[in-house]
Amino acid sequence: MNKGLVLIPTYNERENAELIIRKVFSLPRGFDVLIIDDGSPDGTAGIVRTLQQEFPDRLFLEERSGKLGLGTAYIHGFRWALARGYEYVFEMDADFSHNPDDLLRLYDACAVEGYDLAIGSRYIQGVNVVNWPMDRVLMSWFASAYVRMITGMPIADATAGFKCYTARVLRTIPLDRIRFVGYAFQIEMKWLAYKYGFRIKEVPIIFTDRTRGTSKMTKGIFQEAFFGVVQMKLSSLFRTFDRVAPAAVGAAGPAVSAQTATPAPESR
Repeated sequence: MNKGLVLIPTYNERENAELIIRKVFSLPRGFDVLIIDDGSPDGTAGIVRTLQQEFPDRLFLEERSGKLGLGTAYIHGFRWALARGYEYVFEMDADFSHNPDDLLRLYDACAVEGYDLAIGSRYIQGVNVVNWPMDRVLMSWFASAYVRMITGMPIADATAGFKCYTARVLRTIPLDRIRFVGYAFQIEMKWLAYKYGFRIKEVPIIFTDRTRGTSKMTKGIFQEAFFGVVQMKLSSLFRTFDRVAPAAVGAAGPAVSAQTATPAPESR
């Protein structure tokens, strides 16, 4: 079994599903892929089932009964990965907005450099977004600035959805207590990794907006994030973030770095 598993949630991604799967499998490092499909009416799951005949030991499919939210899809995938002993678990979109080639760089940040969480960051070196309208770029950039202001978490791209977790992070974070299911889910997971003292690295990427299919972003998802950040910060004042063995192996204080920066402790 490969050490790395790429989680790709899908809903109506028939135009991208086969392309993204074949691209991941073409990489020089062998990653497995788990598709978590939320009952796509366009037949996305059927395409994946067909491909499983070609990749029976590397491609997996979990079908859910309906559109249950991005956060719950990833939590389902995290639990699936931990139960099967994967050491590195990736989040990635199906629409090629995340370049699959960058999986290698995220993997190296964790497996070679020893970080606990690697984030594919659009904003750690300027603004690296292609084909988004300016209002979408500004909304995303200011959302991350807002998260930093409220939480004090020193992450340039707080809403990024392209990440590599080590298993010890996912074993430590209480997945059954994750509150958010949409845009805010990405913020909450980073916040908890930071509060538990894991070492975090932002790896600069270029984000390219989808060219096939339609975006799943809605105003309600953004509003959940806007108000949820305050709730998240306040609730953190009334809980502790102590790690217990064996999840605490390799703990090195909460630290966040860019690709070329030296990690340094941050106060929580």
